[in-house]
Amino acid sequence: MTVLVVSDLHLDAARPEIARQFTAWLAGPARAARALYVLGDLFEAWIGDDDPDPHKREVVGALRALADRGVALYFMHGNRDFLLGERFCRDTGGSLLVDPTIAEYAGRRVLLTHGDALCTDDAPYQRLRALVRDPVWQAQFLALSIEQRSALAAEARAGSRAHTGAQAPMLMDVNPEAVASAFRSAAVDTLVHGHTHRPGVHALEVDGTARTRIVTGDWYSQGSVLSWDTDGFRLASLARD
Repeated sequence: MTVLVVSDLHLDAARPEIARQFTAWLAGPARAARALYVLGDLFEAWIGDDDPDPHKREVVGALRALADRGVALYFMHGNRDFLLGERFCRDTGGSLLVDPTIAEYAGRRVLLTHGDALCTDDAPYQRLRALVRDPVWQAQFLALSIEQRSALAAEARAGSRAHTGAQAPMLMDVNPEAVASAFRSAAVDTLVHGHTHRPGVHALEVDGTARTRIVTGDWYSQGSVLSWDTDGFRLASLARD
C-alpha cells in the first residue's frame, strides 16, 4: 500500500481554504494509504496541546478519523509546531517521530527530517531553534496562560516574517555540506524533507554514491504530496478548487 508524506501546511484560521483542502483530502484519497507522515509545520503556530482553538480541533478530529480507518499517522516537529505533545498524539491517534528518523518504504531506507536543521547558513535561526527546543524553555512557555502564549506566538510570527524578508534566499535553503553529512550519518541514499517551501527532486552524489533529495512543498496555494509505493515515488501538486 501507499505511504504518503506531507509538510508545511501552516494551518491557521486566517487561511481556512488550506484546512478545507487538507481535511477533504484526509477524508478522501488519504484513506487508501498505509501510513501518513507529516514532516512538521502542520500548523502555523501550536501553543500547546491544551489550545481550544476550534479550527485546530477540527483538523485534529479529521486526523483521528483517518487513524480510525486504519491509516498509521506519524508527526514530526517543525519550526512552527515544536510543542506538539502527548495529548495531541492521543487525540489524533498518531505518534511523534524524532527528527531525523529513518523509515523504510518498499524495502528502501529513507531519512526523514523537517529540514530546518539543514539550513545551517542561517545562524540566527539556528540559535533560536536550539532555544525553543530546550525543555526548560518549553516548560516555562507552557506554564503561561493561553492568552499569553497566543500573544507571544503572534509576536514570534511577525519576527519570523521580518527575518525572512531580510535574509538572502540562499541563506534559508539547505547547506550542501549539511545535506552530505546527513546522508553519511544515516547511511541512506534518499532524504525527504520540507521546510524550505521549494518542492523538487534533486539528484546528487555524496562520496561517489548517487543520492536523491526530495523536498515536499507548502500548501499555501495548492497541496503538495509525496506518494511512495512498490513502483517508486511521485511528488505531486494538488490543485485547489
